[in-house]
Amino acid sequence: MGLTMGLNLLLLVAMVATNILSLYHLSSTIQSKPTPPPAPVPDHLRHQLNTIRATLTHLTRLRSTSSSSASSATPSDLLLYTHLSPMASSCRDHPDLLHTYMTYTPFSLCPDDSQLAESLILRGCHPLPRRRCFARTPSKLPSSLPADPFSPLPDSAVLWTKYSCKSFSCFDGGLGFNMKLEASRFTSSGSNLDLTIPQLLQIAKDASSVIRIGLDIGGGTGTFAAKMKPYNVTVVSTTMSQGAPYNEATALRGLVPLHAPLQQRLPVFDGVVDLVRCGRAVNRWIPTVAMEFFFYDVDRVLRGGGYLWLDHFFSKGADLQKLYAPVIGKLGYKKVKWTMANKTDSSGVKNGEVYLTALLQKPVSR
Repeated sequence: MGLTMGLNLLLLVAMVATNILSLYHLSSTIQSKPTPPPAPVPDHLRHQLNTIRATLTHLTRLRSTSSSSASSATPSDLLLYTHLSPMASSCRDHPDLLHTYMTYTPFSLCPDDSQLAESLILRGCHPLPRRRCFARTPSKLPSSLPADPFSPLPDSAVLWTKYSCKSFSCFDGGLGFNMKLEASRFTSSGSNLDLTIPQLLQIAKDASSVIRIGLDIGGGTGTFAAKMKPYNVTVVSTTMSQGAPYNEATALRGLVPLHAPLQQRLPVFDGVVDLVRCGRAVNRWIPTVAMEFFFYDVDRVLRGGGYLWLDHFFSKGADLQKLYAPVIGKLGYKKVKWTMANKTDSSGVKNGEVYLTALLQKPVSR
């Protein structure tokens, strides 16, 4: 019996010793292996973390000063949206503007701050957070609105406080508010750079293609959309009211303005648009990488066989060949029209700029 107990004790000691040696070997093996570098943090996660950090920093600063002044307290809606996080991540770069925008009295009239809203939107803070206040409207509305999109626009239907001009007649004729001048657009050709609506529709007809829905990027006061209405083509215009009431004028003409900047994703579903026209808002002032993203977003919303129309795109001549033409070429679209000419105004001559008018057709399938 004593022998059995001794043997059991010996086996127990051997088992413990074996486990200790195995544990030592395992730990030494792990220590001898070089520690792998940490996995890189994805850009989108880093961006979100920076957003949270910037927002918390700003809110902390505001909290620290709120005890001395009740008016500087953090708006409750801004605190709410930091938890829900529907704000564009670029809002983090402009916390002071965002705080000002969200400082208002709930359930009352909104501040007259549409210019502040556009400043945030143009800085990439889009979409803006919602607010619980009532948008301001003109106190004296016209008795009727024009049925003809080329009728004179009623001044009383616009809030003029944010504009230097106080009537539509105050603006320069080239800005799109002179309806007599707008009525003649897209109907005649003054040079090879021009593409008229009849020519466009004939090109589509010859290609057995149908144009029913269009998107006008940087559509100004919506003249292209107005000219397409008689052809039973529905066109929605993206526009900003920078310095002039472009959104207001478009709506007064019975057309639909999309208050959306160029640098944001188009608020349109994939592959549902027959035509995208890019007016002069799309030009060399857009950074090349941002423009590349823009063109691929246009490709996203265009259906197979749809058309991309670059209408008087301007850039430096060398940049067109070296930068923009290759970006456009990556889309793999068929060149229906590709016409270049010198930009002959003072800015064009000084900077060696050229115009490009191109009509490109997306492949039916890839």
